[in-house]
Amino acid sequence: MTTVQKAAPPATRGGAPTEGRRRGSASRALWIGAFLAPAILLVIVLLAVPFLTTAYRSFFDDNGLSQKWVGLANYAALVSDPDFGRSLLNTVMWVAGTLLLPVLLGLVLAVLTNSVRWGSVARTAVVIPYALSGSATALLWQFLLQSDGAINQTLTAVGLGSWQQEWLLHWPLNTIVMIIATTWQATGASMILFLIGLQTIPNEIVEAAKLDGASGLRMFWSVVIPQLRPMTVVVVGMAIVNSLKTFDIVWLLTQGGPGTASETLALTMYRETFTLNRYGYGAAVSVVLTIVVVAASWLYLRRQARSR
Repeated sequence: MTTVQKAAPPATRGGAPTEGRRRGSASRALWIGAFLAPAILLVIVLLAVPFLTTAYRSFFDDNGLSQKWVGLANYAALVSDPDFGRSLLNTVMWVAGTLLLPVLLGLVLAVLTNSVRWGSVARTAVVIPYALSGSATALLWQFLLQSDGAINQTLTAVGLGSWQQEWLLHWPLNTIVMIIATTWQATGASMILFLIGLQTIPNEIVEAAKLDGASGLRMFWSVVIPQLRPMTVVVVGMAIVNSLKTFDIVWLLTQGGPGTASETLALTMYRETFTLNRYGYGAAVSVVLTIVVVAASWLYLRRQARSR
């Protein structure tokens, strides 16, 4: 008599492998969480908590000795404050100047010195200023730009005394020359990053473009620029963030003057908080600056992600 065996239910037959996969996924998730936990904790402790504390403090009229809840009054005062408006305009000028000058010059110098015999010498000359601190750069340019500085003396010596300027005493000239000083220092960093990007371009792509007749500007726009897109995202993103939080060179060259004419948002925050002891108002400026930095970075990265 033949014994007929009953087939196991499908759920039972597939249960063991499914359970194993679930346990494996859970184990991987635990390991990933364990590795990410220290970084997430540092972000929370060093970034999120201070920002939330500052945002909370911005709702108070705080002079360091007493606090009074004022709600959005500090933010309303920002809107009507002409000094804050000028500070915001200067910050926009810094962003535009930093994107037009150091990034563009770094790209051009990287392309020009990438495959020429004297390229290493030129690159060294451009990179050396980047090794200087912001304080050293400010002191050097103060020697050049002050009223009896090297630039005005040189203009007088060559018979161009009528071109002399009070470079640091008039807006917007002082902001423009400080952007130029920052360009002198920051171009080296942009050039290094673009050189790294150039070295990652496959030779096959360049050779294929040459066979198709591409050369000069056509090679630059059609082949080099698209291949440098990932590095360009990094360089431009860093330039935006650094320009939005510009502080040291402005403070050392003009201290935001004359008056508050050359202040950026970072200097306005410092003056209101540590000079005038208006901690609530300074916290409101800090929150606005943080929002501007995050929003500008997010919009730029989102646009780049969409275009890709």
